[in-house]
Amino acid sequence: MARVYNFSAGPSQLPEEVLAKASKELVEFESSGQSVMEMSHRSKSYKTIIDKCEANLRRMMEIPDNYKVLFLQGGASTQFAMAPLNLMNNSGTADYVLTGMWAKKAIAEGQKFGKINVVASSADKTFNYIPTISKDNLNPNADYFYLCYNNTIYGTCFSTLPDVGNVPIVADFSSCILSEPVDVTQYGIIFAGAQKNFGPAGVTLVIIREDLIGKGTQNIPTMLNYQTHSENGSMFNTPPTYTIYMCGLVLEWLEQQGGIKEIYKQNLAKAKMIYDYLDSSALFKGTAEKASRSMMNVTFVTDDEDINHKFIKEAEMAGFVNLKGHKSVGGMRASIYNAMPLTGVTALVTFMKEFEQANQ
Repeated sequence: MARVYNFSAGPSQLPEEVLAKASKELVEFESSGQSVMEMSHRSKSYKTIIDKCEANLRRMMEIPDNYKVLFLQGGASTQFAMAPLNLMNNSGTADYVLTGMWAKKAIAEGQKFGKINVVASSADKTFNYIPTISKDNLNPNADYFYLCYNNTIYGTCFSTLPDVGNVPIVADFSSCILSEPVDVTQYGIIFAGAQKNFGPAGVTLVIIREDLIGKGTQNIPTMLNYQTHSENGSMFNTPPTYTIYMCGLVLEWLEQQGGIKEIYKQNLAKAKMIYDYLDSSALFKGTAEKASRSMMNVTFVTDDEDINHKFIKEAEMAGFVNLKGHKSVGGMRASIYNAMPLTGVTALVTFMKEFEQANQ
């Protein structure tokens, strides 16, 4: 059976080259006599794997030396609590931007540990745009400023960061990590679940400025303390060893594509192809406002719910899977992460044009 084009929002499609190499090394990694899944996480063989993964990530993202790279567990959702537990330690307040479900969940967690100030929201239009953030609404004494950079469900993304002064920015990059160049120094913490653009599900990447480590209260749970994992090189307990290995393979693949700057060009071209068609279509229309459109998650609908269902069904039969939008908003969503080739996007747009002609 031929591989399908997987437009899932996550877990997402992985590069075939990565899957092929992992398959080749599944039973025995190099000359170790064992699979990576069987290795002690404290062995020399595995240390080489995790160290290489971190080194490649640091080089590609140009992560400064005063930032720690942590490979954690619990998904990005655990970071909703971990960030306030570690950072909400001075004023006991934080500023949040409400741009969708994941930001809403982060706000709910943050409220358990301090006062949350929602400085801007796009809830009035079902989160189909990135709201303007007025400096007048910002608290200069906030312990941190929080945003979800790319909103997977609604197909929106920040294009610029607000001026928050010296307040550290905590950003959820789960669905856009490695997709475009990022100035890490603009952030206090960047975190991302791996399963959209970095690797399989199971590891959560955290990039944290060193001066923000070790500020949690005395009763902070050990496993939720950034200091625990920083001091132990992500090895306080057994990390998700095989997922980290796979993330390392994805980084090697990304380097072969020309790195982040080159993949960014490809991502722009893929997104432009779909959005240009949506803007010209009489049947389909994009749901996110143009100025707020995501490069990774393209959300769209027709005016007829029955046609939406028909499109999703026929698309799956044609080899385009996981195009159904999130249950909270319906419609369709094409997630076009790094591993989605241009040929996949071209084929999808061709299918959409044919579907439109047959359903006018």
